[in-house]
Amino acid sequence: MSERLEAGTASAIPFGRLVALELRKLTDTRAGRVLILVAIGLVVAVGLIGVFSGKPSQDKNLRDFLALGSLPLQLMLPLLGVLAVTAEWSQRTGLVTFTLEPRRSRIAFAKWVAALALGAAGVVIALVVAFGFTGLTDALRSSNPSWHLSWQVVLGTVVGQLLYMSIGVAFGMLIQNTPGAIVAFLILPTLWSILGSFSWSENIAQWADTNRTLSPLYNATMHGDDWAKLVVSLLIWLALPMIAGIWRMTHSEVKSA
Repeated sequence: MSERLEAGTASAIPFGRLVALELRKLTDTRAGRVLILVAIGLVVAVGLIGVFSGKPSQDKNLRDFLALGSLPLQLMLPLLGVLAVTAEWSQRTGLVTFTLEPRRSRIAFAKWVAALALGAAGVVIALVVAFGFTGLTDALRSSNPSWHLSWQVVLGTVVGQLLYMSIGVAFGMLIQNTPGAIVAFLILPTLWSILGSFSWSENIAQWADTNRTLSPLYNATMHGDDWAKLVVSLLIWLALPMIAGIWRMTHSEVKSA
């Protein structure tokens, strides 16, 4: 065949296909599967603790079990967001990925969307587990749990989890090394929370500690300057690392070995 494709005539890879490929990368690797299984196991474990803890007459409501299940998701699932980005650099697969899709910004956003999809799926699992353990508590403890769950709490849980996933992606893009990004994601916010417990940094922590600013979102108690505090903390921990990370991802040299 003597026909030649002119430069620029080949159709671009559909963005949905890129997202599907990134999801497959996350779920087909041993590390990805282990993290997903560990996250689900922790959601179930904390639910069981919730069922059998406390006084026999104490009611355990659906909202309580959702809050319990959300805790391990906040910790474990964002690590998948880290892996979604750092795999290209830690496993030296970037040369293949960026050859098939030279526009690295599309790859970056596809990884971000894939991580968000896993975060949303995690919240669905937490909801299912919460319903199951609420019914189990009702049966075993003869309590009278409340099955009411406001849409504000559900929305806050979903948005909060997506923000945590985004922070994980941002750290991965910025650091481009799996161990380093995971350590930074786990240690830096924790250290900042510890520093924020001192009186001299209390006022700063109210605006810069995501553990504090995201808590009212999960509890559906956002009011007044809580929104401003949330925005400031996200500028520090999400927006700035994400912008710098995308710039670095689109400008870093790709090595094959």
